[in-house]
Amino acid sequence: MTTFVASLHLPYTVKFRTEENGHNFGIFPTAESFITAPVPNLLTTLGKSGGVLVTPPKTPPAPAAQDNGEFFFKDAGNIDVIVEDDESDGQAPNRSSSTTSLTAHSSSPPKSGERTSIRNSRRRSSAGQSGRKNSSWSVEPFDLGNGGLKNAVSAALDSGVLENRTWVGALGIKTDHLEDVTRSEIDSRLRDDYDSLVVYCKDEDFEGHYAHYCKEMLWPVFHNQIPDYPRSKAYEDHSWCYYVNLNQAFADAIVSDYKRGDQIWIHDYHLLLVPKMIRDKLPDAKIGFFLHVAFPSSEVFRCLAVRKELLEGILGASLIGFQTPEYTRHFLQTCSRLLYVEATRSGIQLEDRFVHVTSLPIGIDPISLDIKRKEPTVEEWTKIISERYRGKKLIVARDKLDHVRGVRQKLLAFEQFLDKHTEWEGQVVLIQVALSTTENPDLQNQVADIVTRINSSHANLAHSPVVFLQQDISFSQYIALLTIADALVVTSLREGMNLTSHEYVYFQDLKHSPLILSEFTGSASIFDGAEISVNPWNNKQCAEAFQKALTMSEDEKLRRWKKLYDATVHHTANYWVKTFMEKWDVAYDEQQRRGSSMIPRLSSKKLGDDYIASKKRLFILDYEGTLVSSEIMPNPQRTIDTINDLLLDQRNIVYVMSSSEPEELEAPFRRVPNVGLISENGCFIRPFGKKEWIRAARPEEDCKRWKTQVKDILDYYVIRTPGTRVEVHNCSLIFHYRNAEDPITAARQAAECANDVNDRFENQSIRAVPVDGAVTVECAECNKATAADLVMKYIEESEDPTKPDFILVVGDDREDEVAFHWANELKDTVPHVTSVSVGVRNTEACATLTQGVAGVHLVLQKLAALDEE
Repeated sequence: MTTFVASLHLPYTVKFRTEENGHNFGIFPTAESFITAPVPNLLTTLGKSGGVLVTPPKTPPAPAAQDNGEFFFKDAGNIDVIVEDDESDGQAPNRSSSTTSLTAHSSSPPKSGERTSIRNSRRRSSAGQSGRKNSSWSVEPFDLGNGGLKNAVSAALDSGVLENRTWVGALGIKTDHLEDVTRSEIDSRLRDDYDSLVVYCKDEDFEGHYAHYCKEMLWPVFHNQIPDYPRSKAYEDHSWCYYVNLNQAFADAIVSDYKRGDQIWIHDYHLLLVPKMIRDKLPDAKIGFFLHVAFPSSEVFRCLAVRKELLEGILGASLIGFQTPEYTRHFLQTCSRLLYVEATRSGIQLEDRFVHVTSLPIGIDPISLDIKRKEPTVEEWTKIISERYRGKKLIVARDKLDHVRGVRQKLLAFEQFLDKHTEWEGQVVLIQVALSTTENPDLQNQVADIVTRINSSHANLAHSPVVFLQQDISFSQYIALLTIADALVVTSLREGMNLTSHEYVYFQDLKHSPLILSEFTGSASIFDGAEISVNPWNNKQCAEAFQKALTMSEDEKLRRWKKLYDATVHHTANYWVKTFMEKWDVAYDEQQRRGSSMIPRLSSKKLGDDYIASKKRLFILDYEGTLVSSEIMPNPQRTIDTINDLLLDQRNIVYVMSSSEPEELEAPFRRVPNVGLISENGCFIRPFGKKEWIRAARPEEDCKRWKTQVKDILDYYVIRTPGTRVEVHNCSLIFHYRNAEDPITAARQAAECANDVNDRFENQSIRAVPVDGAVTVECAECNKATAADLVMKYIEESEDPTKPDFILVVGDDREDEVAFHWANELKDTVPHVTSVSVGVRNTEACATLTQGVAGVHLVLQKLAALDEE
């Protein structure tokens, strides 16, 4: 079995080595240079010692390894550089110590189960050189991409959680002018030696997909920002086709390489359409999807013109993962409101299958971090930085320079902190590492102005309060910064998991410095208040957070750090992969079991054999659609005769369940005195052989209270939607829209109504469930499964407390699924259990009956006839 791990970029790319002129194989998209007014940075700051030194000091040699760059500056040589692409959201960078080119003709492939230099390598690709036919080329680690995902997969491979992994992605270089022979060689080399499947697409498609649609449309929307400016509108109009084309190229590549039994794991917002594209061609494939960035509220997501296509694309997966419960809830609400589907806490019910949804935060890989922190260069850099800032408090930050990272807000808060707390003048330094993404001159100039203003007001010849680095730094320098920092500050306006904060906590095992973290990051959801939580839009609160971090007592630091550390080492990268795989297996197995093509037809012979072999039998039968057709005026006579025939055998106990009120359900069964009845989907029960009804729902006064509040909401939607009405039951309300004047508008209003009720009454255990042509609002604690539990209790309390050894549950709609699940759970303790769904659909029942109501009666009559033989 192979696990395809699909993300936009492969962990590897190709470097062409030639001096001759030819086509440009440059990396795209190209990040523009940061052009603005000069600002003080650590290079000049380090060189100051009473005066300004132009040349910074060189890195001192280490016993076994040496960084080739100057202080916090990357040399052109091969060093382990942190490079984080702006395609991933808060992901940890890959770690590297490799300086060896992986040539196409001489380098060795990575060995299975070993952490190789290839897997850990992190060197900037120089694939921007020109190329020609038969050029010599080499395979190199690729800087761009989802670093957190790559680290997690590497950790899972090393631990044995993941085996036979194949990466799927693009090379990240222009490929239109590659000769077919060269493409074939590259493809074979990466496939055979690096377990990688190259996706080739037109350069125009990649550029339009990534730089236009992903970065200008999806990136803002997924971070709760509506892209309502001319450039985005222009990109939306023409770039959607590029997005579709690239997703189709990924799907085609995977499908062509797929073998039965393989599993396909697709990652992030670049590939939202791929799950459905693969599902259309491989209906039974095991497909997982994980979104690494945040998922917006439905009010923001609905602004996308192709919102339906994107949601349906994601729903092609068997299991969909998100970083936090909040993002999961947003997705469920969005699907309910825009696709008019039933959304439960565990997933989305579609017509033909159930799609499971989970929240599972990604983490760091402590094993690889321990290896990296032991390298001699880390200790050397720790000494250098500690010596340079001796006697001063060091606040560290590392972010991409874009609108969602909150760099501007952070600097404004730091400026306010310095203005207010003058006692820190000359005693504190903020080192801001800002990784450039795409061209954003307005933000860059704003940030430069703030940095210049702070340093102009609070600097002197020997001190600059802000060191702003618009560049990459080596991983050894990165570890050293996190190790000696007095605080790390993250002020993202919206973010998935900020793995920099996780690594900071891990490297602070000696110093225990506090973490200042935006409440809008996914990491805040797992740290549970141990961080100093801030609203990045509140400059005053952020400024006070700086003061709190710098003045915190050692005892409080230790207490907070222990809690942060426990969360960090629990939610590791390996745990993330392992847990997702386990949930994926469960979701896929359940989907296969519930799929109409996998569920066997009911065997009347086996059912009859079980019936004869049993001594006490329990029948739980749905009424509408199962025992009688769903007509306006159904004829119950045949049902009455069939049940009377069953009850001739004293070993049989029969219950009929319905959504009708007690009086309405009781009427047709007056001539069947002993039959048990379950009304309003479990809210009322008339026990077998009894005359009195038992109320299983909450007290009447409580029901009246919530029904009054909910009915006001439903009446509001009735006024807005002509042709709709509200039906009031004892313990439920039903919003009917089947006969609305405008069916499309009515369906949208019904979805809004259901979400409105669920949002407002979530804490009161009141739920709104979309059904065919209606929305049912009922108590969450009562259903047909809870009623079945009470039936078993009544049997145990009866004159003959013998437990049934034969249970048959038959139903036809979504409300019966909980009863099927209840019955299936008893298979370990009850010898003969059968759950039957009438009709062909996605269900939890263990058998189907396709002949409808007539087929149900035929089966029951055959069983009754067995008693006469």
